[in-house]
Amino acid sequence: MSLIEVMSSAAILADRSLLIVDDDKPFLQRISRAMESRGYMVDTADTVAEGLAKVDARPPAYAVVDMRLGDGNGLDVIEMIRSRRPDSRAVVLTGYGNIATAVSAVKLGALDYLSKPSDADDLHRALTQDGGDKAPVPENPMSADRVRWEHIQRVYELCERNVSETARRLNMHRRTLQRILAKRAPR
Repeated sequence: MSLIEVMSSAAILADRSLLIVDDDKPFLQRISRAMESRGYMVDTADTVAEGLAKVDARPPAYAVVDMRLGDGNGLDVIEMIRSRRPDSRAVVLTGYGNIATAVSAVKLGALDYLSKPSDADDLHRALTQDGGDKAPVPENPMSADRVRWEHIQRVYELCERNVSETARRLNMHRRTLQRILAKRAPR
């Protein structure tokens, strides 16, 4: 590790500011209290706009951001945090997990991608993990339905969430694609 990396790591450990952005208010309050008890200085937001404003005012050392919010995509908040404070550590939290969005989150600078429901221990572990930690190999492989769903989600993300273009590329009727996208991921 270089001297700059050591100094950056020390600075981030000293600053325990945490921004949690989630539109589920009961979850937001519960996680906020739990993270405060772990020593974080917690600030919360329940919209993308409010999250961006708080990042603009004071970029946090740590962030937990929900992927889908009422007014937009939580990845916009992650992107702004990383541009304002490159040493920050961010985790994306979502109830709609898929590989394509996980890859997008990591490319924008998120450390980890957790699916709901996650508890404060999971979030703390993800925020403080070493970058070299490897995830365990899953015991059960994905079903064929899940693989198909993941492929559709990846193409949908590549088409910048344009349903018509995604349907064209997958050689699928647009309404059929819309029905698939509206459903939860198969197991």
